[in-house]
Amino acid sequence: MITKESIKNDESIRTYIRKADESMAALGFTEHNVAHVTKVADFAEKLLLALGYPARSAELAWIAGYMHDIGNIVNRHDHAQSGAVMAFRILDKLGCDPEELSTIVSAIGNHDEKTAFPVNEVAAAIILGDKTDVRRSRVRNQEPSTFDIHDRVNFAVSQSCTILSEDKKSVTLDLSIDSEISPVLTYFEIFMDRMLLCRKAAERLNLDFHLCINGQNIL
Repeated sequence: MITKESIKNDESIRTYIRKADESMAALGFTEHNVAHVTKVADFAEKLLLALGYPARSAELAWIAGYMHDIGNIVNRHDHAQSGAVMAFRILDKLGCDPEELSTIVSAIGNHDEKTAFPVNEVAAAIILGDKTDVRRSRVRNQEPSTFDIHDRVNFAVSQSCTILSEDKKSVTLDLSIDSEISPVLTYFEIFMDRMLLCRKAAERLNLDFHLCINGQNIL
């Protein structure tokens, strides 16, 4: 049986994550390296455990979250689908159970907002983990005068946390945005599709999704 530790320690998977991030860097995108995928994986696992899902489902969510962006090696476009195919080959070779492999591949193939849908609880969890990872430390470019819109919005986020309510009925993305760096409206210009997808993912887990920016409830 594959485990999160065996996936984390697999040299080929680590290489694919690193090389995919190098491609993203060449294209001028924010960080998609081990820091991002581990954050997504940890969030997805902890969320499902907190909601009472089986520990194995939570571990599959960790695995899917850790591997969700490897398709960027092939191309940024349709990276969810190419990443799912890559994950299928890797995990099948490692002897992954077909039932579990299907869940992981479906989640990876359905995480990008252009084609995404929370087809199962694992997909829903990694969508929420992925689309709420907005933070200053993901910006590679350190020269504000040359920021594009994505750099500017991410850099403007001074604090970010995603919180499951105590009654486990809602999940909230709570952001602090420096409006002198980027107006709050700009966040919606580029991330509205992601926030609507987060709402769908939350509904799959019987949760309400909320967005709070600078202390104000937006969604």
